[in-house]
Amino acid sequence: MPAATMVVALSAGLLTATAPTAHAAAGATLPFISVEAESATTTGTRIGPDHTQGTLASEASGRQAVQLAPGRRVEFTVPRAANAVNVAYSVPDGQSGTLNVYVNGTRLAKTLPVTSKYSYIDTSWIPGAKTHHFFDNARLLLGQNVQAGDTVALEAAGSQVTVDVVDFEQVAAAAGQPAGSVSVTAKGADPTGNGDSTQAFRDAISAAQGGVVWIPPGDYRLTSALSGVQNVTLQGAGNWHSVVHSSRFIDQSGSSGGVHIKDFAVIGEVTERVDSNPDNFVNGSLGRSGSVSGMWLQHLKVGLWLTGDNDNLVVENNRFLDMTADGLNLNGNARGVRVRNNFLRNQGDDALAMWSLYAPDTNSSFENNTISQPNLANGIAIYGGTDIAVRNNLVSDTNALGSGIAISNQKFLDPFAPLAGTITVDGNTLVRTGAMNPNWNHPMGALRVDSYDSAINATVDITNTTITDSPYSAFEFVSGGGQGYPVRNVTVDGATVRNTGTVVVQAEAQGAAGFRDVTATGVGASGVYNCPYPANSGTFALTDGGGNSGWSTTWSDCSTWPQPGQGNPDPDPNRNLAKGRPATATGSQDVYPPGKAVDGDPNSYWESTNNAFPQSWTVDLGSVETVRRLVLKLPPSSAWGARTQTLTVLGSTDNTTYTTVVDAQGYRFDPATGNTATVSLPGGAGLRYLRLAVSANTGWPAGQFSEVEAYPTP
Repeated sequence: MPAATMVVALSAGLLTATAPTAHAAAGATLPFISVEAESATTTGTRIGPDHTQGTLASEASGRQAVQLAPGRRVEFTVPRAANAVNVAYSVPDGQSGTLNVYVNGTRLAKTLPVTSKYSYIDTSWIPGAKTHHFFDNARLLLGQNVQAGDTVALEAAGSQVTVDVVDFEQVAAAAGQPAGSVSVTAKGADPTGNGDSTQAFRDAISAAQGGVVWIPPGDYRLTSALSGVQNVTLQGAGNWHSVVHSSRFIDQSGSSGGVHIKDFAVIGEVTERVDSNPDNFVNGSLGRSGSVSGMWLQHLKVGLWLTGDNDNLVVENNRFLDMTADGLNLNGNARGVRVRNNFLRNQGDDALAMWSLYAPDTNSSFENNTISQPNLANGIAIYGGTDIAVRNNLVSDTNALGSGIAISNQKFLDPFAPLAGTITVDGNTLVRTGAMNPNWNHPMGALRVDSYDSAINATVDITNTTITDSPYSAFEFVSGGGQGYPVRNVTVDGATVRNTGTVVVQAEAQGAAGFRDVTATGVGASGVYNCPYPANSGTFALTDGGGNSGWSTTWSDCSTWPQPGQGNPDPDPNRNLAKGRPATATGSQDVYPPGKAVDGDPNSYWESTNNAFPQSWTVDLGSVETVRRLVLKLPPSSAWGARTQTLTVLGSTDNTTYTTVVDAQGYRFDPATGNTATVSLPGGAGLRYLRLAVSANTGWPAGQFSEVEAYPTP
């Protein structure tokens, strides 16, 4: 989320990406494997899951963690060969301590310092914010190799420590100096970190124009920002080996371009968020045709806050950890920028954002990034812009004020360029995303399309999406500024929604969206919440393009919000699944159409074409249901003589392939006993389309039903 004053799915303890069918895997290809503490062996206390803003567990990966009192430990089974660990942890505010490290039961001489120094951020000027950013990351080279199946244990010392997740990595040896490069140490840089190396870096950049500035292994301290960086490559020996300590690495409004930054770490000392301070790795412009790759960026306000000319910049294969605000923000005028294959954890605002302030971001993309635990806003936010793409990203565990992905016309400041052209949102996986918005007092969906300050008229194509374990809704359409601007031209094509807390579609704006091949299981409350705000501002039309299942119901009371965690409550476990549903038949006689058999009126009825057996009648239940019992009725009047109808019960999930559920047999209808017949279906008969094929009727040469009732109970 821009500030007005600013100038992997977790499964079985591992961070993994799940791919939509026949689509590229979502998320980044990472050099490490993450293991959740709650899946490890521990003498500590597991906390969570919790989605409540301001709680420790709510900011944890997987919304769970392990809390260790001093002397308590958590032991991990190593998932792959490794020689280094990075630990996401939290200690109480104002405290510090250490983690003792054990490999296969033997304590290492090295310890891992832990501190609250970079945590517990307050942003009282942001409406709805509470103290947040409870976790931090600390890394350690083990000094030895461990193999899959070995154990690494962490033991708290000096303070309570909450361990969230551990990354296991095989760190390569330090790279050698490129031929012809200018080393910063040759210009006087101090690799011990004791001296100020700022001027040495500036001198090396000046001397290496058109070439490479080499940053050898070591720790380097910079006390002021670099500027005038252009036509040069800044290269380190690897981001575990070459470390620059600076809270403002590059700060410049323009560059002629040709800047390439790669393979070292920049670790800052930012402990608060001050939006007027350029406490960023890059603040401003790198010019055209640049790149940022292989970087470890940590403890800054923002990783890259990009303004001006950054055309065709590529940002790839980087780690963004523990920023107090955004990980990366394309702050207007970005053209052809590609941000791909990055890992972002514990950002204090939007992890990745495009904000089209002053000029539109155009033809730029966020692709194959893995984002975990943005703790105040969205995983990915697109605020305006033209022809933008968000592809194959994995976003998990958003917290307050944020969705996994937000496509929005929220402008924050003027001049602002609203969404235009085609916005492509394809192949993304969202896990436990969406959050309660305390300013709205209602939730934000995992994927939000928001006409906040103006109507959305761009084409928004949302395809091949996987949404899992959203605490609230899957897709939200809203005019977040409360003005009721419409959301138009949206298509959702191909989505799998699993275990959403409340609804699949949360529609709160006027407008329309088409849905095709959207399947849902484990829906918490209802399929659709369709209550535009403000009231009477217009309706939101959902167009069924076919292939949708599992979310046909609509929340009926716009005066209340569906609550999460209800476990898909059934308003009536004995309800008639067929009542009022669309019905068709192979033929109908006169004024007796197939819908008469599901209209709830026992005196109206369907009658097939006469003298044309066999005939069939089919009802669409709206989603796949387990049907255990049918009650077939004819009008109760004694004028209807007793008769036997011979029929077969068939079922289908797609209205194309039907299987026999109950073989053909005769059913007796007699006015003396209510003119009804009951058909028992075998357990586990899951079907969406129920078909009755009638081959004979002793009372009339046609199939006849006044009501076909389908029940989920025997």
